[in-house]
Amino acid sequence: MAIEKSGVYHKKILLVSSGQPSLNPRLVKEADALTSVGYEVIVLYTYWNNWGTLHDKQLFAGKKWKAIRLCGDPEQKQITWFLSRLIHKASKYILQRTGIYTYFADIAISRGSYFLIRGAKKHKADLYIAHNLGALPAVVKAAEFYKKPCGFDAEDFHRQEVSDDVGSYNFKISSFIEDRYFPFVNYITASSPLIAGNYALLYKRSVTCILNVFPKTASLSIIQNENKPLKLFWFSQTIGPNRGLEIIVEAMSLTTAAVELHLLGQTADGYQQHLLQLAQTAGVANNSIFFYDPVMADQLFKIAAQFDIGMASETGFCLNNNIALSNKLFTYIQSGLAVAASNTPAQSAFMKQYPQIGKTYSNAKELSIVLTRYDQNRELLFQTKNEAFKIGQNQLNWENESRKFLNVVERALIPLPNNEN
Repeated sequence: MAIEKSGVYHKKILLVSSGQPSLNPRLVKEADALTSVGYEVIVLYTYWNNWGTLHDKQLFAGKKWKAIRLCGDPEQKQITWFLSRLIHKASKYILQRTGIYTYFADIAISRGSYFLIRGAKKHKADLYIAHNLGALPAVVKAAEFYKKPCGFDAEDFHRQEVSDDVGSYNFKISSFIEDRYFPFVNYITASSPLIAGNYALLYKRSVTCILNVFPKTASLSIIQNENKPLKLFWFSQTIGPNRGLEIIVEAMSLTTAAVELHLLGQTADGYQQHLLQLAQTAGVANNSIFFYDPVMADQLFKIAAQFDIGMASETGFCLNNNIALSNKLFTYIQSGLAVAASNTPAQSAFMKQYPQIGKTYSNAKELSIVLTRYDQNRELLFQTKNEAFKIGQNQLNWENESRKFLNVVERALIPLPNNEN
């Protein structure tokens, strides 16, 4: 690898996130890649939820990098937790009331931002990397303080991650943070070609696409479903609205095929009953929809491999949702599932590039046709699952994609002329 020639081993890299590592597989993969080639890695992060905390403990036990949680939690460090919430809410309130972003945006962007800014400056590193906007001010300020390079990993197109309303609070604060700090980062990476393209166009600079792929899963076996009901699988941190689940249920009602829907994640309040009621109204039996609690990211592949079709059901409710390629899509591929993908611009382009892994759909009727076809042609289903798995093992995997990431890091660590290191 090129990195072996540059003499950058044993340098320290600080990754910063305003969320939890177990909820951010991309951060974990990058930390693992860095330690695998000899970098010392520290991850600064903040509390998000209780099940993420439980999974964090299990995750950290097998890692070579060090994780440090800042700004408290509701169970143990309650005073710091309360203070972080107070600072965040007060700054957000003032910002929304005054519209003056200059003084308060850095700490209003996330609950942990104030403490991340303070915490990052306590760690002298050779490179600082932010994994979301809540971490970006901390990374740029620490890098400036120590006169070191920094980078930003854009897993989403943040200013239009929640909605496309340019007058919304999320758009205003996200675009302000991006506009303020992007000029100072040495590189930007993005999780899909269209996110990379949008940021490149917006800031007139190079953005490297590093896909959300996963390590190879060669030990998995592809299950051939010859005559049992088709098993659809979908997962996310949260099972809730705006995820395309209603369209899946409607499609199930339109096909004569026997279909089961398996959903994994934390269910939003009242949503399970809502979805089951919707299914009942549509004539879909409630005993054909199954709910599972969240699991650790590395357990997903064995679980997913039990099913037939992975549902990449993005609704395109905002620009980011239209141009993103999610963890789901690559989890399905690595698990050997046929993919049924909604026709967002990003997913449509991806499925055209890899047509052997599944089908796209634009509405419930088209999805029902896809399901019927796979039900009636089980050999096609098995062939598609095998093709998806093959693509995952040979092309779309972290073993390949991590090389791009490590090359980006290596370039960022090359001292610029007159730069004190």
